[in-house]
Amino acid sequence: MRIVVQRVALASVSVDGSIVGEIAGGILLLVGVELGDERHDLAWIARKIVEMRIFEDEQQKMNRAVRDCGGAVLAVSQFTLLADTRRGRRPSFARAAPPEIAEPVFDGLVSALRETGVDVATGVFGARMAVTLVNDGPVTMVLDLDPPPLEG
Repeated sequence: MRIVVQRVALASVSVDGSIVGEIAGGILLLVGVELGDERHDLAWIARKIVEMRIFEDEQQKMNRAVRDCGGAVLAVSQFTLLADTRRGRRPSFARAAPPEIAEPVFDGLVSALRETGVDVATGVFGARMAVTLVNDGPVTMVLDLDPPPLEG
């Protein structure tokens, strides 16, 4: 799983010109689900995201989490994060999980994020979306989470 985490002053996602999800401030997540990610502990990933200290405190140090500052999360699925561009000119998406696997994993992550008590908005899985944001800082980080090994 690859997740781009952006601290935002505001963000929204639209489908066919209509806003389907928006936040006034917090974290925008772009989430790429790869093969094997259905074995992840999604609750652990959600806690990691909402507890990341990427918001400034009174001393301008990144020492506060999204929940500490009353922020929200906008989660958007984005399989293109898993593009392999090492060879040729056309990206390969062989690592990306097919929709029938990726959608339940994405939905599970969204549910786990909501269970932390943080407000969560989303885009529409598989739709062509327009994402608008005002990056705050800018602060952008990438979480690369390797799939857990197969048991047995």
